[in-house]
Amino acid sequence: MENNYSYAEFLKAVGKSSTSLQAERLLNDIYMDLFLNHIHREQTKKRLLRLIDLALDEKDEYAFKTLTDELMRLEEN
Repeated sequence: MENNYSYAEFLKAVGKSSTSLQAERLLNDIYMDLFLNHIHREQTKKRLLRLIDLALDEKDEYAFKTLTDELMRLEEN
């Protein structure tokens, strides 16, 4: 899901005098990708938090450590 759009790519699309439709599509793709990444990240975070709570309830130290490490990696990005 990770697309790396470059500023040069966007300028190239905008710079074409024949149509701005290509630039608009690229911008829409960028916004859609950002939105989907945000939603995916939030759902992953909620899932991890639920699993961490469950690990605490069950006193599962290994699962707690593994899940909190994964949550910390998610938060770093």
